[in-house]
Amino acid sequence: MADFSWLTLLGFAFLTFNSGMAIYRSNGDTGSVTFVVISYLDLVALFACLRYYERLDRHSPKRDTVKAGVWGLTTLLTVMFSYKVAEIMPLPVKLVVWAMATATSCGGFYAFFIHEEKPVIPAAPVPAAAGKDGTAI
Repeated sequence: MADFSWLTLLGFAFLTFNSGMAIYRSNGDTGSVTFVVISYLDLVALFACLRYYERLDRHSPKRDTVKAGVWGLTTLLTVMFSYKVAEIMPLPVKLVVWAMATATSCGGFYAFFIHEEKPVIPAAPVPAAAGKDGTAI
C-alpha cells in the first residue's frame, strides 16, 4: 500500500464514492446495482492487473497470462458499457455502438497477442558535410 501515491488513493476514493452514489440513486433496482458493482470490481481488478503487469520482468512467463486478464477485463467493461448505451438507442445507432465495441475488442486482441514490435535499428551516424576541397565544413 505504501507504493500508492496520494493521487491514486484520491482516484480510488472518487471511484468508490461515485459507485456508492450510483447504487444509492438506483432506488434498489437490482440490474443497476449489479451493473455498478460489477463495473467497480472490474475496474479495481483491471488496475491491479495493470500494476502487476508493469512490475513483471520483460521475460517473465506470467506476462502473457496477465496480458490475457487485462484484455478480458477491458473487453468485459467495453461490452457492459456498450450494452447500457445501446439499450437506449435506435437500431441504426445500436449497430454502430456494437460495431465500435467489436472493433475495440478485436483491436485490443490484435495489439496484445498478434502484433509484434519490430526491433529498433539505430540510425547510422550522419557524415559531416564536406566542402569542395573534401574537408569538413
